[in-house]
Amino acid sequence: MSAPDVDRLGREDSWEGVRAVVAGLGVSGYAAADALVQVGAQVTILDDGDTDQLRDRAQILEVLGADVRLGSGATATMPDRVDLLVPYPGLPPRTPIVAEALGRDVAVWSEPELAWRLRAPGAAPWLAVTGTNGKTTTVQMLESILAAAGLRGPAVGNIGVPVTEAVMDPLGYDVLAVELSSFQLHFADRIACEASAVLNVADDHLDWHGGRDGYAADKGRIYEHVARACVYNVADPATEQLVRAADVAEGARAVGFTLGVPSVGMLGMVDDVLADRAFVEERHTSAAELATLSDLAGPAGEPPAPHVVANALAAAALARAHGVAPAAVRKGLRGYEPGAHRIQRVDEVEGVTYVDDSKATNPHAALSSLQAYPSVVWVAGGQAKGTRFEDLVTRAADRLRAVVLIGADRATIHEALRRHAPEVPVVEVAAGKDVLMDRVVDAAAGFARMGDTVLLAPGCASFDQFTGYAERGDSFAAAVARYAASRR
Repeated sequence: MSAPDVDRLGREDSWEGVRAVVAGLGVSGYAAADALVQVGAQVTILDDGDTDQLRDRAQILEVLGADVRLGSGATATMPDRVDLLVPYPGLPPRTPIVAEALGRDVAVWSEPELAWRLRAPGAAPWLAVTGTNGKTTTVQMLESILAAAGLRGPAVGNIGVPVTEAVMDPLGYDVLAVELSSFQLHFADRIACEASAVLNVADDHLDWHGGRDGYAADKGRIYEHVARACVYNVADPATEQLVRAADVAEGARAVGFTLGVPSVGMLGMVDDVLADRAFVEERHTSAAELATLSDLAGPAGEPPAPHVVANALAAAALARAHGVAPAAVRKGLRGYEPGAHRIQRVDEVEGVTYVDDSKATNPHAALSSLQAYPSVVWVAGGQAKGTRFEDLVTRAADRLRAVVLIGADRATIHEALRRHAPEVPVVEVAAGKDVLMDRVVDAAAGFARMGDTVLLAPGCASFDQFTGYAERGDSFAAAVARYAASRR
C-alpha cells in the first residue's frame, strides 16, 4: 500500500491508514492525539516521562485505540512506518526524532498546524498573535474585546488551551484568538488567519532557532496567507519587514500600531485616546476613538505601562479587522484583568513599591518593565537561553538604583553591567529555593529609597531554580509579604 498523502487531508477526508506519531503527551500532545484518533488515524504517542498524570492520559488514549509508549528513551526514535509527526512545542528540529522524520520525508506539523488542517468547512476564523513579548496579554485583551462584542472567541494556543481542542469542539466558535509561539510556527505552513500580528522581534530562543534570522523568519510565518490584515509594530521595523516578505491573500492590508499619532492606515495615540485610522471609512480625514488610557488603568488607578498600551492597540487592530465596533473595544479593554506575574503590584513598604513581573523571561520583556519606572532596584537572572544583556543595560542604566542577581546565568548579566553601567551596585544571591527570595528581598530593600520600585523582571527563564515563572513570582511575593510583616 502506498503512503497516504497527508498533505492533502482535512477533517472531512478519510484518515484511515494514516500512521501518526505524537511526540509528547503534555496538554497539546494529548489534544493532538485525541483529535487524530477521532478522525481515524493510527496513532502512536511517545513520551520520555512516566508520571501519574501521563499514565492517566495514556489509559484514556489506549481505550480509544492509540498505542502509548512512556518512559526513558521513548522519543529517541520513531517507528518504522510513519506518515506524520506532531512534536510537542519546543522540540528543536535537531532533536533525533525530528531530524529522523525530516530525513525520511515524514510530514512534521505543530499542533496548531494540525488544528488548522482539521478545521471543519466554514469553521471560525483565526485572529493570531505572536512576538517575543506581550503575546498572552494581547490575546487575553482580544478575548475580552470579542466577548464584549457578544462573540464566542476564546483565547487558545500557546496560552494553554490547545487549538485542536477548540477546532474539534462540536459546538464550534464564532472566532478564535490564537497565541502562537515561534516553536509552533516553525512547523506550520498552511495556517491562513483572518488577521495576525507580530508584536515585536527581539533576541530569544536563539539556541533553538540557530540565530535571530531563523527566529524572525518563524515569527513571520504568521502573516502567510492572511486574508484581511497584517498588524505590525511601527516601533519595530523588523515586524514591518516580515509583512513585506509575506505571501498574503489579495486585498489583505498592512496595519501598523504606534504609541505616537497614527498615520492613515494605522492605530495609535492622540493625546490619551487610542485612535483608529485604519478601519474607518473617512480615515484620511478622521479617526475613531476606541478607548482612553484611563480604560487601561490598573486596579489602583496607576497609568498603564507603554508596552501595555501597545498590546491594547494590537488587540484592538485584530478585533477591528474582524469587524468589532469601537464601543466593544472600549468595553473589552475596560473589562480586561491582567494575569498574574505581569507587572503585578505586590505591596508598598516604607515608600518602596514591590512589583512582580516574573513573566519577563527575556531581555526585551525586562527592558519594557524597567522603562515603566524611573528608579529601580532590579531583580534579574535565571537561564538566559543564549541571549545577551548589553542593549538592555545601556538603555536602562540611568534607571537602576542597584541590581540583585540570581540564577545560573547571572554572570552574563553581571558582565554586561560591569561594561555598560559600572557605577550601579550589584549583589549576587546564591541560595536554595526555600530562602532565596527572602535574601533577594532583604538585599533589594537595603538598596531601595523612598519612591523606588523593587522590580522582579528577570529577563531569563526560571527552570534552573523553579518549576516555572509562576513559582518564581509566587516565591517573590511571599518573601515581600514576610518582609512587610517584619517592618510593620
